[in-house]
Amino acid sequence: MSGSSIGSILLSSTNPDRLRDWYAQAFAPKVDRTPGEPGYDVLDFNGFYVMIDKRDDIGGTNKEPGRMFLNIETDDARAIAKRIDALDGAWFAPLEDRGGSWFATAIDPDGNYIQIIEFSEAARAEMESTMSEDKK
Repeated sequence: MSGSSIGSILLSSTNPDRLRDWYAQAFAPKVDRTPGEPGYDVLDFNGFYVMIDKRDDIGGTNKEPGRMFLNIETDDARAIAKRIDALDGAWFAPLEDRGGSWFATAIDPDGNYIQIIEFSEAARAEMESTMSEDKK
């Protein structure tokens, strides 16, 4: 096992307040701000942190959003899709049922791809079984 782990991601934006508000309304994470300067808005997704930073050396939208997808697992993909629709959100791939699991790819206000995933109980059980077999 590696001594390293990934616990957060930094999203840079020319408009971090707009980006923070969109994520907060769409996904309802806990929102904090780090102390000091520069402070970052920190969105807590159950122990995985999305930090949002203001940058002047980037464009207003991501020109190659397919390079990285932020995967958000949920127990209610349909409710999240409705919240994104209420925010006039854009979709790269609308919500669809794939064998009992729900998947969609939303586009945040900066053009980043956010994949929404709601795994079925059967899919979760299969993943857990595969992972436990891999550890043997």
